[in-house]
Amino acid sequence: MATMENEIVSKNFIEQEIDKDLAEGVYDNVCTRFPPEPNGYLHIGHAKSILLNYGLAQKYNGTFHMRFDDTNPTKEKMEFVESIKEDIQWLGANWGEHLYFASDYFDIMYECAVKLIKKGKAFVCELSADEIREYRGSLTEPGKNSPYRERSIEENLELFEKMKNGDFPDGSHVLRAKIDMASPNMNMRDPVIYRVAHMSHHNTGDKWCIYPMYDFAHPIEDAVEKITHSICTLEFEDHRPLYDWVVRECEFDHPPRQIEFAKMYLTNVVTGKRYIKKLVEDGIVDGWDDPRLVSIAALRRRGFTPESLKMFVDLCGVSKSNSSVDYAMLEYCIREDLKMKKPRMMAVLDPIKLVIDNYPEGQVEYLDVANNLENEELGSRKVPFCRELYIEREDFMEEPPKKYFRLFPGNEVRLMHAYFVKCESFVKDEDGNVTEIHCTYDPETKCGSGFTGRKVKGTIHWVPAPYAVKAEVRLYENIVDEEKGVYNKEDGSLNLNPNSLQIIKEAYLEPSFENAKAYDSYQFVRNGYYCIDAKDSKPEALVFNRIVSLKSSFKLPK
Repeated sequence: MATMENEIVSKNFIEQEIDKDLAEGVYDNVCTRFPPEPNGYLHIGHAKSILLNYGLAQKYNGTFHMRFDDTNPTKEKMEFVESIKEDIQWLGANWGEHLYFASDYFDIMYECAVKLIKKGKAFVCELSADEIREYRGSLTEPGKNSPYRERSIEENLELFEKMKNGDFPDGSHVLRAKIDMASPNMNMRDPVIYRVAHMSHHNTGDKWCIYPMYDFAHPIEDAVEKITHSICTLEFEDHRPLYDWVVRECEFDHPPRQIEFAKMYLTNVVTGKRYIKKLVEDGIVDGWDDPRLVSIAALRRRGFTPESLKMFVDLCGVSKSNSSVDYAMLEYCIREDLKMKKPRMMAVLDPIKLVIDNYPEGQVEYLDVANNLENEELGSRKVPFCRELYIEREDFMEEPPKKYFRLFPGNEVRLMHAYFVKCESFVKDEDGNVTEIHCTYDPETKCGSGFTGRKVKGTIHWVPAPYAVKAEVRLYENIVDEEKGVYNKEDGSLNLNPNSLQIIKEAYLEPSFENAKAYDSYQFVRNGYYCIDAKDSKPEALVFNRIVSLKSSFKLPK
């Protein structure tokens, strides 16, 4: 049995801080949240934050809130709201009744701003954005006070009311917190907390023409919802003094506590919204869910599972220092998740016909095939076997090199789950391409018959030509050129891989795929893991996405 000391050591630093807060009575429960801004699709980095916040709530029998930080109407859309909700539900983070919008609290935020003005802690400023920047100072020089900083409380209240009523144009007036223009923390130098913006909001319509800034709104949202631990990424560490200042000066009881952790960076992937938006607009990808991207929607469409993403996040761990993770680790996780769960089916991506000359014409037999040799619980299926088959073109060579054990003239191989066949001849077209292979089979060698007369070194897979299901197969590679890196150093553009997508229009699959539906995934034997495309596949015209190949050089560190 583990000692208490060992148990504490095994916990990450956030859990240790939560344990301390609970033990000292700072909080009597745990309440976390995931607060995305609905201005784009979530990506793999967001999955870490979602699963971390939800996991903490689960671990401490607490509450998890889903909240949209929709304080900036210039970039937010309901399309993004719906996609984010779908992504989070797919990941398994259940918010139950706790779905919120920051815009639901606009009245409370306005009241908080008025309170700050009445306390002499906020003022209306008429400096332009450039002037505010100039007055702010630098990392080595203190800022200087705005000429409007000492306005009376009455004048500030009147001007702020006029801002709310729409009396001023955009950019002409802002409300600023009155803190310290000489603070070594730039975020504390009288930050802007409200600006004028005559824009419709997806949730509140035209009710407001002033909107709160994120650094003011976010701590209020957390405090109103009684969030105990506001878990965020490291770039907000310098914002924490302002976060604490807001909840303190707005006089919230039991203020939340902000704790920062390191972001998860994947090597050689594109996560920037600006870059993905351009890829979509330029038609290089077919949307935010294109399987070459690492948005959560794209990973789901490609065939990744919630379990594989959770495994990936767990392997990455929770840290205080930024680091990069190889994409190969994510591929490792999906292989590990699928290998015992999915049936291993036969599919031929580059087909060439194989004719068994001594197999009776018109005869068909149904072979018993295990769905997954490593997992008997997945059962078995019947696969038709007949005289004409398709095999992979690379499984035949007219003049093979040494140690090539597949089909060539005079050689014998096993057809997977079936019989030994021996290559007798082949047919070429006028361009010299092999179009048909002719073999004979030995009926004594049926798989499972106990035949021990001789051995063969090669086993190849096949599909029965008359019963095969034709499908489109999409082979995905990284959308960026890994050798050059993601971004071009000269102009900041993306180094795109021109071969990131290969489309095979005429692949042939065994008939067991006839009932396949969107997101169903399989192992194609000797090839990789594939998933039914949710956007383009139809029952009469199946489309498969390659999730990942079978093997990788990646190994888990010991």
